[in-house]
Amino acid sequence: MGTWVLLLPLLFAAVAQAQGTVCSVNKTSLTVKENTNPGEPLLDIYVPEGQQVTLGPSSTLFAFRIQGNQLFLNVTPDYEANTMLLAHLECRSGDAVVTQLKVFVSVLDVNDNPPRFPYETKVWEVPEDTRVNTTVISETELEAQDQDKDDVLFYTLQEVTLGASSFFSLVGVNRPALRLDRSLDLERWPNMTFRLLARDTQEETTEPRHTATATLVLEVQPVDLRPPWFLPCSYSDAFVCIHAQYRGAVPTGHRLPGPLILHPGPVYAVDGDRGIDQPIKYSIISGNEDSTFSISADSGNLTMTKSIPNAKTFLLVVKGEQADNARYSVTQVTVEAQNANGSVPHFTQSLYRGTVGLGSGVGVVIKDAADPSQPLRIRAQDPEFPDLNSAITYQITNNSNFRMEGEVVLTAASLEHAGVFYAEVKANNTVTSGTAATVVEIQVSEQEPSPTGTSPPTSPGSSRSTWTPEGRPDGGQAGDRRFSEGEMAVLGGVLGAALLLALIALTVLVYKHYGHRLICSSGRVLEPQPQGFDNQAFLNDSDDANWAPAPSPSPSHAQPEPPEPKPPSPETPRRVPEAPATAADGGSPAAVRSILTKERRPEGGYKAVWFGEDIGAEADVVVLNTPASEAGGAGDSGSEGSGDEAADAQDAPGTDSIHF
Repeated sequence: MGTWVLLLPLLFAAVAQAQGTVCSVNKTSLTVKENTNPGEPLLDIYVPEGQQVTLGPSSTLFAFRIQGNQLFLNVTPDYEANTMLLAHLECRSGDAVVTQLKVFVSVLDVNDNPPRFPYETKVWEVPEDTRVNTTVISETELEAQDQDKDDVLFYTLQEVTLGASSFFSLVGVNRPALRLDRSLDLERWPNMTFRLLARDTQEETTEPRHTATATLVLEVQPVDLRPPWFLPCSYSDAFVCIHAQYRGAVPTGHRLPGPLILHPGPVYAVDGDRGIDQPIKYSIISGNEDSTFSISADSGNLTMTKSIPNAKTFLLVVKGEQADNARYSVTQVTVEAQNANGSVPHFTQSLYRGTVGLGSGVGVVIKDAADPSQPLRIRAQDPEFPDLNSAITYQITNNSNFRMEGEVVLTAASLEHAGVFYAEVKANNTVTSGTAATVVEIQVSEQEPSPTGTSPPTSPGSSRSTWTPEGRPDGGQAGDRRFSEGEMAVLGGVLGAALLLALIALTVLVYKHYGHRLICSSGRVLEPQPQGFDNQAFLNDSDDANWAPAPSPSPSHAQPEPPEPKPPSPETPRRVPEAPATAADGGSPAAVRSILTKERRPEGGYKAVWFGEDIGAEADVVVLNTPASEAGGAGDSGSEGSGDEAADAQDAPGTDSIHF
């Protein structure tokens, strides 16, 4: 009996539910995507008559609301905030709770958050001697953050500095650690910039997708890798520079008071690591017999401490060491002591031309106008010292804007005005007191001359010069490439057009002088033609001609210009005496004669080329009168060389004499 009493309430509840007297829902678990619009109902609630449904205390706070008999989201779901929401439903009849229901709402993740880098630009210093395959920046320092918890980020390294991608790469597509792939080069690549891209999808076309970018700047820090370099030097590769060796000449029996002038310049070294630029200290470590020479430890200027009695050669080994004593290098200075008899110096040019940019300050090197990549050098020649005489000093005597430093011209004041300036350069042999003078023309222009190399800083000292080392082979200073391929193609086209015009002019000239012979010969094909105008030996040599300009003849060897002939009197026609014929035909006027001669032989019937005694002398093409037998035939065609009138016309000044 007691058991039935206990089962009666359960039996009544089952009967009531079967009759629809309690609350119910069609499902107790469902899913929604994050960012779903909360305006749509989640489900319908069946509520019996006389009951009410409310949210119980265990519901997710503020997440749901009940309107009528429908359950709604009260907020936009966010997977990153809550992945599961609970709606606790209570059906009441009066104050009594009749039924309790729990509805679980799962929030699905949606890719709605972009990745973000914790920085916009990251600057990182990398030592130049960092080993290849070293991780330069770790993954944790570079990775981006994504609030989408399930997102996997994919990284791409994009170069901003052209060619920088050959030095660095990422460890992996999902690991943004930066790795060094190639040895660094401070000279060519002092800094490199990259763009780091993070994407939250594997494929670039997947939607939705989000990206983020940040900038990486890698600054290469100098380390002490290279010894000092004696300038000017030439690069054997990107890291090794072949040192310059110096030479000079001094007269015996004299002690020169100032620093020696050496070739290719004064003793000068720079730190091979340009970013460190340690000062260089100089010393002579061997070859300085009897301490004849002294070198300035700071400037490298080489001076004499005593005179040298006899002719001899000194081979000095000079050491250039960094001020921190970390590295050093050596070079050789050859000084020849020669006997001198007091010769007078002279300049090979009466005018030197230089160029410099407008606004240049004090101490700027004047560039050679013919080759702006090189400094303008003014050197006097001494017959007793063919290469170099260290006893010769130079100075500018009449222009305070410029000064001499050794053989190089420097600015002595700021150049504020464009124009052409002239200065007299005086060379003085300090031993013999012999002097020579020349003039330098300096063009100060707004467009500064564009050198192909860079100049190291000028060191203090009276004989210091600024030197331009040869260009780096790998693009640092890319050799001495003055013209591009396009410019050379244009130059080739211009030269081709000039050659075509020259051929046309030559054809017209040949027709003018020999056209009548070609016309006459067409009527007498069977007759033997004179060969005096076809020197095969001369033609065969034309292919191997040297097109370099011949040197100007010296005054003592110049061939005197022949006097101009006086015009003949009107009543007496002028005749040129004929020379004996040497051809095999017995002296026929049409015989074959050489057109090359060293003397003016005004023989009739052919043209001759007269050369002076020297190679550089002028050459004349002299058109002589044709023989009478040929003049008649030529006269019919109206060509030159017919009769006495043609002879007179040919001898007239400026008509048929061509000077080369």
